[in-house]
Amino acid sequence: MTESAAVSTPNEPAGPVLRPDARAAGAAPPRVSRLMPGRLERQIALRYLRGRRKSRFGSLNTIIAAAGVMVGVAALILILSVMNGLRDDLREKILVGNPHLHILTYGANLRMDGWETALDSIRGDPDVIAAAPEVLTKSLILNSQNYPAAADVIGFSADTGHAAVTTLPQSLIHGDLNFRPKADSVDGAIILGNRLADRLSTYVGDQLTLLSVADARINRAVGRPTPRYWRFEVTGIFETGMYQYDDGFAVVRLDVAQEFAALGKAVSGIQVRVRDPWKAREVGQRLERKLGYPFRSYAWQDQNASLFGAMKLEKLGMGLIIFFIMLVAAFNIIGTLTMVVTEKTREIGILLAMGLSPKAIHRVFLSQGAVIGAVGTGLGLAIGLSLSYVLNSSGLIKIDPEIYFIDHLPVHVQVFDVLAVVILSLTVAIVATLPPSRKAAALEPVEAIRHE
Repeated sequence: MTESAAVSTPNEPAGPVLRPDARAAGAAPPRVSRLMPGRLERQIALRYLRGRRKSRFGSLNTIIAAAGVMVGVAALILILSVMNGLRDDLREKILVGNPHLHILTYGANLRMDGWETALDSIRGDPDVIAAAPEVLTKSLILNSQNYPAAADVIGFSADTGHAAVTTLPQSLIHGDLNFRPKADSVDGAIILGNRLADRLSTYVGDQLTLLSVADARINRAVGRPTPRYWRFEVTGIFETGMYQYDDGFAVVRLDVAQEFAALGKAVSGIQVRVRDPWKAREVGQRLERKLGYPFRSYAWQDQNASLFGAMKLEKLGMGLIIFFIMLVAAFNIIGTLTMVVTEKTREIGILLAMGLSPKAIHRVFLSQGAVIGAVGTGLGLAIGLSLSYVLNSSGLIKIDPEIYFIDHLPVHVQVFDVLAVVILSLTVAIVATLPPSRKAAALEPVEAIRHE
């Protein structure tokens, strides 16, 4: 009879239980294991993330876990951007008054004779944009009240066109680069850094006295050399933003600097500007082989090797420190999902008994970790980029230029760093789901249903 046929036997479950051999008895072929969670698994994952009480945002544990990821991502992006900004800004400031490459000669007198031939050979290199002779010497400057200040005197070629070796001509804030003094009684014109001019209380049109030790003459009365005094008229003031240059550079015309340093027709070296500043060492080594002994190269990286090495090490150290914050966030995710497994053990057992496979349970918790990681990473990315933009555009954080050569904290965001942080954050969040998801997938349905 149909009525008796509808009565279940004691050995058969009353509900729609899918037994392990159900697929073998059916006509459907076995399905290939999926890595991505399905719609049902995502719904279960979101339900677990929201907690017992219905909430629009999620349980407290979920919020704490996502906040940990958010703080780590924001801090890592901000720190890396600050270190990039310091490196890039210092490089730009250094290259304002400094060429990419110096070609010098061996010897203690820093003197280069016959430099015209070497200059033509250097300009023939395909990676060289511009090259010009230079004179470097030191002097003591006295203002109108005989207040002294030490300075580096640089012999500068007055070429302000596209072939200029440095961008110093674009840094003038007063005067010009014509080196034409108005007074006939002076020996030449001079251009000062703005901080040096402030220390000397000197402005355009004022006269200064420079002591030339190299051009010293023997005093017959005492039998000792005495420095020669040169009078210069200030015809310009520049501001590069680099404390070292603005506080200690004085620029004169090349031929005047040659006479001031008692070099005659010789120069101290040759300034070189290359197409790619980061390849200055490579170009310098090639020019050394081309010119031969006694010529040698000195790149801008070598001049500031200790500074950039310290910044690279500091960036690595700060990145590792912030990475540990990411690990703390990973442990928060592990703790959150472990608590979910403990609280939902009975429900997980029921899902397993209803036919949900252990791999599906694994994907449920994988989805939870992915959601926490995605939300935390997205919020951290937004906060980190916003803070970086505000700090860089406003110059809010001031720093001591005597120590760091710049007067504010620059922040430069690099796409590669942002992508690396996002990938790292999502990877850490997903890897953190493996221990609790394996624990949940390994539960026995009967034991889990009996769990109290």
